[in-house]
Amino acid sequence: MQRKAYVPGVAALLAVLLAGCTGGSGDDNGTTDPKPGESATTPTAAQPGKYRTLPEPCAAVSHGTLDSLLPGIKQVTDEEQREKTYEGTATQTYDTDRKVGCRWKAQSTGATDHLLVDFERVVSYDNAVSDDDRATEIYLKRETSADLPEPVASSESPESSEASESSSSSDSSESPESSGSSADESGSPSDDSGSGPSSSASDAESGSATPSDGSTPSALQPRTLDDLGDEAFLDDALSSTRQRTVTVVFRTSNVVVTIQYDEQPATTTDVPSSKDMQDRARKLAGQLADAFND
Repeated sequence: MQRKAYVPGVAALLAVLLAGCTGGSGDDNGTTDPKPGESATTPTAAQPGKYRTLPEPCAAVSHGTLDSLLPGIKQVTDEEQREKTYEGTATQTYDTDRKVGCRWKAQSTGATDHLLVDFERVVSYDNAVSDDDRATEIYLKRETSADLPEPVASSESPESSEASESSSSSDSSESPESSGSSADESGSPSDDSGSGPSSSASDAESGSATPSDGSTPSALQPRTLDDLGDEAFLDDALSSTRQRTVTVVFRTSNVVVTIQYDEQPATTTDVPSSKDMQDRARKLAGQLADAFND
């Protein structure tokens, strides 16, 4: 009788133990209870960039835009040669899915113009860093390398500032210094003031202020741009040989676009117009940005 009473008790105990084991294994489904202050969710990978391909760079600029940037194209009399100039030359690249570019060159009676358009699609190989964030890092490095001057506070628009400063300095000219340098407060005239096409007419066109050191009005100095892509900047430099180079760099999602536009006058007395070159480069940049958004 006692053995019969004992066996059911052991069976009941085993049932309890088995139930406990079953409950424990049910919690082992690949998740663990988070520690205090921790989240139980699994981190998600960073989002990929918007763009998976790049446009054909040599077809990205219309003939009309090239005519504006490179006036010498319309002066090419040979039709076959003119078409070849419009086509441009692709830059060397080892991965056309990641980086492509195109160059154009045209010589006119007054100057030789060059244009470079470069597209770089950025891909992050770090799951914790998105393609856009990685592209931002690359863009910021280029902006830092440009060493843009501190912005000058002004209530005037670029057009009104350029016009007023131009009219007040009709007999001034730009010197062969970089246009991005700060203005000299001494007010001494440029050595080549009043000589040839680079004197008052050229200065009124380019919007030069007191150009003893080749400085440009604050509205035309190298600066960041608020109306182009996700972030953008413009650089403007005048070399000792009076070659002006205007560079516009902007980022749209995970693509960084670079436009480099330079002009070398045929004579040492000419100075390329800062305003005209900036206007043309910015117009092209806007067209490229719109094409990415289409």
